Amino acid sequence: MKNFVVKTLANAGALAVAIWLVKDITLTGDSTGKKALTLILVALLFGVVNFIVKPVVKVLSFPLFILTLGLITFVINALMLLLTSWLAGKLDLTFHVEGFWTALLGGLIISIVSWALNVVLPDED
Repeated sequence: MKNFVVKTLANAGALAVAIWLVKDITLTGDSTGKKALTLILVALLFGVVNFIVKPVVKVLSFPLFILTLGLITFVINALMLLLTSWLAGKLDLTFHVEGFWTALLGGLIISIVSWALNVVLPDED
């Protein structure tokens, strides 16, 4: 359970950095508390998408992974971020990613920050 909470907080932190750095990734809300709650919910949604959908996409794109020497991973991360944005819209969460290139940059930022936070934060169950 502790591992789940740590990963969700790392996702939330990574998403917050991406929202802060990329102007076309937006999170809106009436108050800071509402924004924080929305960020946690989007982080949970992002974690679910990465847990369920991403492995299937990686298996199906394995030939492209070999062909591009792993660079397809950036595209897959961008698509997972776009899927999270779409699902957030369907769930009335005020999180939006505008376009593929924004998602590609956001996915790169989220990957780097999430990796760094997972290194720093404890990883115990």
